[in-house]
Amino acid sequence: MTTKSHPILSMAASRIGLGLLSLVIVSLIIFSAVSFLPGSYASAILGQNATQAAISAMEIKLGLNRPWFVRYLAWLGAAATGDMGLSFSGRPVMALIGPRLKNTLVLASITAAIAVPLSITLGIVCARYRGRFIDKFLSTSTLASISIPEFFVAYVVMMVLAVKLQLFPSMAGIRNGMGLGEQLYRMVLPILTLLLVILAHMVRNTRAAILSVMASPYVEMARLKGEPEKRVVIRQALPNAIGPIASVVALNLAYLISGVVVIEVVFVYPGVGQAMIDAVRNRDVPVIQACALIFAAAYIGFNLIADIISIVSNPRLLHPR
Repeated sequence: MTTKSHPILSMAASRIGLGLLSLVIVSLIIFSAVSFLPGSYASAILGQNATQAAISAMEIKLGLNRPWFVRYLAWLGAAATGDMGLSFSGRPVMALIGPRLKNTLVLASITAAIAVPLSITLGIVCARYRGRFIDKFLSTSTLASISIPEFFVAYVVMMVLAVKLQLFPSMAGIRNGMGLGEQLYRMVLPILTLLLVILAHMVRNTRAAILSVMASPYVEMARLKGEPEKRVVIRQALPNAIGPIASVVALNLAYLISGVVVIEVVFVYPGVGQAMIDAVRNRDVPVIQACALIFAAAYIGFNLIADIISIVSNPRLLHPR
């Protein structure tokens, strides 16, 4: 069988193509939604006392006098090369959000590094002791966590650990020149909040994936052979559940990247989410578009990874007849 006709490669290529198409469509929605907002961006920059001549000159300077589709194609082409243009303050957009993007990636990476192994471990424990106290406790706790909005979780964490116990600062403001230990100390509350938000989904889905595999015939055969339950879970169920688990992890990481906005705003963390909120207040359209496109690209990218993992882990596609 030639590589060209292998179903995994063709399906993966199809998913990548759909992902790129989705990104283009989302970029069009982002550009249109921001561009067609009521009000004049030029007058917002110049102030209420600006003359019509000054407003017209500013619109020409910003390129706002061109048709929207011309501006969209120019913006998309530049964004594809990493050039997000100039903000309305005159500074390059990437110079403004570059450090913020690094902060967001650090926050998300630390959270993911803790959440992924912890969720897999807890999911295995729930599946291993199904119906027992630990399973019921974790299932109830994760269900409650899923039901609570993330901003409410953030405020509860802040109230308990920052206001009542005064263990950590309520504001996660970090800046250049601050020591690594101080930065990590200030990031504890945002990380803890994100963990509580995404851990519940990952634990429940890991448990479901393990239990689904444990109901399969080859696992029942291993039990009939007298293998210990712990060995059945680790040697038989877990390897065959890696595909679904990895897919769930990728989907939750997509949510982590896009859902970090609320957490950054609550804790005043200097990330991309906070930068986008500041840009909305200042009506800085290029910065808003760039931040929205970054979040959309991350979300689509992780969903694409989840799709590809699901395809690669499918034994019927790995060994086609």
